[in-house]
Amino acid sequence: MRLSTITILAAAMAVAPAAAEDEHRELGAHEHGHGTFNIAVENNRVSMELEVPGMDIVGFEYAAKTSEQKSAVEKATGVLAEPLALFKLPAAAGCKVADAKVTIDVEQEDGDEDQASGSKEKGAEHAKEEHDEDEGKEGHNEFHASYTLDCAKPVNLTSIEFDYFRSFAGAHDLTVNVITAKAQNSYEVSRDKPALDLGGMM
Repeated sequence: MRLSTITILAAAMAVAPAAAEDEHRELGAHEHGHGTFNIAVENNRVSMELEVPGMDIVGFEYAAKTSEQKSAVEKATGVLAEPLALFKLPAAAGCKVADAKVTIDVEQEDGDEDQASGSKEKGAEHAKEEHDEDEGKEGHNEFHASYTLDCAKPVNLTSIEFDYFRSFAGAHDLTVNVITAKAQNSYEVSRDKPALDLGGMM
């Protein structure tokens, strides 16, 4: 399991009282329809991580086997590699993508974990991925996307529009953990409420 600074900070937030306007719900690590989106802002650098079950993204939860499934995974990986199309930030913040990586973790029934990964760095045309070809094993898969943005005026990051829900029919809600130098908070966004107000966070 990958651990990063933003993930550790978000985990620390989870044990502290949340001041979010929306009621915070404690959910399992692999709940269909639900994912986690972590955001950390430090100076002009914005780091984001998305963790979501494969069922939400491609409609199945095992390693792709058929050509149709593999095509669906390839298409989804390409969509996930474009963060500013999925998570729309105010133009006034002047954010640009410095790095975007998408990985697919497949947890095998025997406890082993295989990982297929794709990455799209600034200037790259397509994200590439590798898949588990062992048809004798099946397990749940989870998409992980990590993004690095450089923002000219992060103080203007006052909202996020989640077009993510339009792109993936199986996605229903996200827990959003936000950490800035000024505050830290946890929110819920959903298909029915796909906008987040970050007023006071920056």
